[in-house]
Amino acid sequence: MATLISESIPEYRFSRRAAVQPSAIRELLRDASVPGMISLAGGMPQPQLFDVEGIRQATLETLQHAPSQALQYGPTEGQESLRRALAVHLSQRAMRVSPDSIQVTTGSQQALDLIARAFLDEGDRVALEVPTYLAAVQAFDLRGAQYLEIPAAADGAAVDSLESALAADRGNPVPKLAYVVSNFANPSGASLSVERRLALLRWAVARRVFLLEDDPYGDLRFRGHAAPPLWVLAQRMPGAAAWCGYVSSLSKIVSPGLRIGWMVLPPRVANTVTRIKQALDLHTSSLTQEVAARYLLTGELERRLDTVRRTYQEQCEALCSALHDRFKGEITFSVPDGGMFLWCRFRERIDTATLLAHAREHGVIFVPGTVFYPRGGDPATFRLSFSTCSADELREGVRRLELALRACRDSGAMKIEAFRDHRR
Repeated sequence: MATLISESIPEYRFSRRAAVQPSAIRELLRDASVPGMISLAGGMPQPQLFDVEGIRQATLETLQHAPSQALQYGPTEGQESLRRALAVHLSQRAMRVSPDSIQVTTGSQQALDLIARAFLDEGDRVALEVPTYLAAVQAFDLRGAQYLEIPAAADGAAVDSLESALAADRGNPVPKLAYVVSNFANPSGASLSVERRLALLRWAVARRVFLLEDDPYGDLRFRGHAAPPLWVLAQRMPGAAAWCGYVSSLSKIVSPGLRIGWMVLPPRVANTVTRIKQALDLHTSSLTQEVAARYLLTGELERRLDTVRRTYQEQCEALCSALHDRFKGEITFSVPDGGMFLWCRFRERIDTATLLAHAREHGVIFVPGTVFYPRGGDPATFRLSFSTCSADELREGVRRLELALRACRDSGAMKIEAFRDHRR
């Protein structure tokens, strides 16, 4: 008689850290594929801006002229050709970096994971601005991190509150790591002022906290003047260079599908991270690295960036104008000088997670603000992305959002009351 095999769900003995929460934004991407849906949710580049022909040509030339480098195993630090090309690219950001100082990663997300693995043990703390990049919190959560939250303002993280936050948090250790998105932060759209950059560096040196600057949006400035990267300022401040690292990516300016990110780290940190990466994946894809290198060295990216910036500026202005016209002061937001995001807040106490359910029914989606806080945040906040929609789609999306708000109010599904915020 055959033995019956139980069809019950196996009781695997997963690690405690395997219970990481799924990304609310990644979940929303499924909704974005629904026909007719207008997505103001995903922070993705505009597909029409991809240089398909340029990448195709770079791929063909790579396979024709450098097949052995592209199809063979490569060094963990990254292909020499790409590191040279990235050093040239970084010079556009006023960073004078040796190619040997650059570590290539599989997207900047891997860079965050590697840094977390290098610094964090269970219970160690990370200082970060709130609201903050959701996927960074996921990487830190996988290491069992705890958080010291720094409120975000229009000119970036309120770093002057760090010492008072530490004093109020008496009994807990000083963070090992501090994390900031320095330009056009996801989700707030804010950029850290020069004064706050300097103050943050001074604090990191005094407290011996490693400061990680994440800068995937720095090339997307369409107004104003860029502040020097924290990494640049650190080279000028005694003792600071050893406590500052820089992370960026080609995902927002060339293509996320290439999965090319990189880090610039102090030598001892770089050596540690290289050993960890070697144990995880040996190296980032040699083929995509060689293609990216060949593409960057054509200079085509720098020529195309003006078009990218102009497109995002027009889309940002269309979204802001539509919000002003439709909501007439019901929503507050700061207009960013670049990037892909608008951080919004209803003046009334409105649960934007509840509103999202009604918005789906009206054919528009966005990201409720609470998902960008490690310990929960203001339910009246939400993030809108203007990067993937045309001006007409953005105006239509805001019209649908207005209809969804009316429907939500009429249904009685959420309580509307005067919102008193002690921060104002």
